[in-house]
Amino acid sequence: MNLRGDVTQAYFCPMKVIEAPKPVVRGPQVWPLGVKAYHALGDLGLIPEKTELLYGQVFHKMSKSPLHRFVSQRLLRALQRAKPPGCFIWQEQPLACGDSELEPDLSVICGNEDDFFTEHPTTAELVIEVCVSSHEYDRSKLRAYASAGVKECWLVLGPEKQIEVHRQPQGEQFAEHAFHGPGGSLNSTAVPSFTVELDRLFTA
Repeated sequence: MNLRGDVTQAYFCPMKVIEAPKPVVRGPQVWPLGVKAYHALGDLGLIPEKTELLYGQVFHKMSKSPLHRFVSQRLLRALQRAKPPGCFIWQEQPLACGDSELEPDLSVICGNEDDFFTEHPTTAELVIEVCVSSHEYDRSKLRAYASAGVKECWLVLGPEKQIEVHRQPQGEQFAEHAFHGPGGSLNSTAVPSFTVELDRLFTA
C-alpha cells in the first residue's frame, strides 16, 4: 500500500537459474607397461602366470582345448623332424618384440639355446599360433611379429582346418598373406624342410 492508501500490484522478475558447470568425466587412462617393468612386476608376483605383454598391455592367455593341444603337439613333432641345422624349436617360450613379449605356440629360432641365457630371442624364422577360439587376438599379434622381423607366421585355424600364412615382413606388416586348405599341403619358405599335409594335421 502506498501513502495514498491505494493498493499497488507487486511485480517480480523471474530469477534465472544458472546451473553449475558439470565436471568433465574422463575414462580411465591406460599407461603402457614396458618389458622391463613387466619382468620386475612378474618377479614380485604382481603379474599372474600365463600372461603375455602385447603393445604394452598384459593379456591373460586362454586355456587350451583338446583340439588346440592335439594340433600343437602334432606340429611340434613335425617341426622336430624337419629342424634345420643351426636352429632350435621352442614351445610357448618368450619372444621379445619391441613393446611386446609374446609366447607363440611354436617358434623356430636361429642360433643355439645357450645364446639366450640372459636375453630372450628378438626374432624367429617361423612362428606358429594355433587358433581355436582366439583368431582375432592372434591376428592382433601380427604387427608385433612383423616389426620384429619374423620371416614367416602361421595362424593354424583349427575349426576351419586351414592355415593362414603371413610372409615377407615389411615394417609393421607382412607383404604376403594367403590361406591354405582345407586339404592340400603347405611348405614353409622360412624352414624349407618343413611341410604339412593339412588333412593329416587335422585328422586323428
